[in-house]
Amino acid sequence: MNALEQQLHYPLGDTLPAPGATLELVPGVRWIRMALPFALDHINLWLLRDEMDTAAGPVQGWTVVDCCISRDESRAQWEQVFANELQGLPILRVIVTHMHPDHIGLAYWLCARWNAPLWISATDYNAARIGSQSTTGFGGDSAANFFAAHGLADPEAIEKIRARASYYPGMVPEVPRSYHRLLDGDVVRIGGHDWHCIAGYGHAPEHIALYCEGHKVLISGDMLLPRISTNVSVYDVEPDSNPLKLFLQSINRFLALPADTLTLPSHGKPFHGMLRRVEQLHEHHRDRLAEVLAACTESACSAADILPVMFKRPLDLHQTTFAMGEAIAHLHALWFEGQLQREQDASGVYRFSALVVPGSAI
Repeated sequence: MNALEQQLHYPLGDTLPAPGATLELVPGVRWIRMALPFALDHINLWLLRDEMDTAAGPVQGWTVVDCCISRDESRAQWEQVFANELQGLPILRVIVTHMHPDHIGLAYWLCARWNAPLWISATDYNAARIGSQSTTGFGGDSAANFFAAHGLADPEAIEKIRARASYYPGMVPEVPRSYHRLLDGDVVRIGGHDWHCIAGYGHAPEHIALYCEGHKVLISGDMLLPRISTNVSVYDVEPDSNPLKLFLQSINRFLALPADTLTLPSHGKPFHGMLRRVEQLHEHHRDRLAEVLAACTESACSAADILPVMFKRPLDLHQTTFAMGEAIAHLHALWFEGQLQREQDASGVYRFSALVVPGSAI
C-alpha cells in the first residue's frame, strides 16, 4: 500500500471476490471481479438486486453495471455468475458507465443472452458504435499519424499502432442495436433504491457514475480510482481538446456527497475516503503540470519528450499509447490556460514552450 492509499480505508481489507463469484458489500449490491489481459489486470463489475415492472407485473431480478471485454474467458466467468450467484433470477437490465472496451465489450452478449436493455449515455453509446466499426483513438493510421505529430519517433511503435486498426472492435465487436439514454441528474430506481446519475468528462465522452443515498454508495466507474490516477487523454478524433480541465471539474462534483460514502471503483478495491481521494487527484495533477511546465521552460518539448518527465517506469506499447494521450492532455491544459505556446517544427512535430512563470492553477 502506497502513502496515498494509507489515507484511504478499505473496509474489506484484502478480501476479493473469487473468479466467477460475488461478494455482497451492502444488501443487494454485489461485487464481481474479472481478469483483463493487460498491465491493469482486472475490472470490477457490479450486480444490483432489482425489480422491474412489465406487462405481466413486477419481475424480480438483477441489474448489471459494466460488462468486461469480449473474450471467451470473460464469458466463462459470467456463466459461473449466472449459475451460482443469481438465485435463479434473470438479468433485467445492463448499465454501462462508459464506452471503453472493459466496460462495454460484452454488453451486446449480456443484453442478447437475457433479452435485457442497455442503459448508457447517448454520447458513449454512439462513440462505442463508431469504435466497434472502425478503431478511432486506439490504433490505425490516424492514431499513428497523430502520435507521430506529437513526437513519437520509434518506427516500431508507430507501425504497431498503425497495425492496431482492429484494436477496439477486437474487444467490442458490436453493441446492442438500441439503448435507454442516461443523462446527468437522472434517477434510476433499482431494487427499491434511487440511484442518481452523475456525468463526468475528460476520461470518456460522457461517463455516468451512480450514487445511492439509501446505501451511501457511489459506483464511480473510472472517474475515481483508489490506487491509480484515471487516464485522461487527447486522441486524434478530438485533437485540440482539453480533457484534463474537464476531468478535474468533473471530480469536484463528488465533493457534494457525504464523507462516509463507500466508493465502488472499476479498478482497485471498494474504499472510504472519497473526499480525500478527490484532493489527492488534484494534487497529483498539479504536480504533473508543474513538472511539464518546468520542462517546457527549459526547452520546447513534444509530448514524447514529456513521457520520461511524467512516467518514471518503462512503458509497454499499450501503456505508451495511453501515456502519450495523457502527456498531450497536460500540455494542452497549460496551453489553453496561456502558460504554453504551441508550434509545429520543420518536421511537423508539435512543440510546446513556456510563456509565463509557473504558478497559475487549473
